Amino acid sequence: MFHRSLLLISASFFIGWPALCNTIDLITVNTSSVLGDAGSLDFQFDPGPLLSEPATLQILSFASNGTLSPPAFPTGDVTGTLPGTLSFDNLTAFNDYFEDFRYGSTLSFEVSISSAAGGTSGSAFGFSMFSDAAGTIPALTTDTTNGFAAIIGVNTDGSTTVTDFSMQTAVTPATGSAPEPGGMALLGTAAALLGTLRLWRKPRVHHFWP
Repeated sequence: MFHRSLLLISASFFIGWPALCNTIDLITVNTSSVLGDAGSLDFQFDPGPLLSEPATLQILSFASNGTLSPPAFPTGDVTGTLPGTLSFDNLTAFNDYFEDFRYGSTLSFEVSISSAAGGTSGSAFGFSMFSDAAGTIPALTTDTTNGFAAIIGVNTDGSTTVTDFSMQTAVTPATGSAPEPGGMALLGTAAALLGTLRLWRKPRVHHFWP
C-alpha cells in the first residue's frame, strides 16, 4: 500500500469555439542518471473541474532499454498495456496508468491527442517518474511536490500547451500545440486546465476526491 498526493490548481477558465484539433507530441527522457534503479512510471489524463471538451489520448511507440514490470494498474477509462498502445478518454474524473519500471538509459513515447473545442475547462495529461515502486519519490523532475515531469494541457480551443518540469525530459510539440511558456507561468498555464486532484493510490484500488 502506498500514498501519493497530486495537486493541480485551476487558475482560469475560458470558452472555446467549434473546432477539432489533433496533435502528436514526442516525449524523450535521458534516464542514464538513474540507470538500474527500480522505480515506476505514471500516465494520467483527466478532465477539468467544469465542462471539458471531449478528448481522447493515446500513448504510442513506447520504447526503452529499461524494463517494465507488470502487472500494471489502470484506473478509469484506460485500455491497453505498455509497451503497446494505451488509450485514454476524459469521460471520467480520474484516468491513470501506473506500472513498476527498472530504468535503462533512455525512454521515449508519443502522446497523440484528439480534442473537440467548446468546453469551459480543458483536460490535462501528466507524465511522472518515480525512483521507488510505490510511486512516492519523484525522479528526474523539479516538481518534487507532485512529481510531474511533463504536463500537456488541452486548451478549450482544442490546441495544447506543454509544461516541462524535467531537465532530462524533452517534449517536442507537434503542429497545433502552443509554444512552451517560461518561468513560473509554466505551472499556471497547464495547471489551469484541471481542478484540484488528490489521489491516494493502492495496488488495484484507487480513490479520487475533486
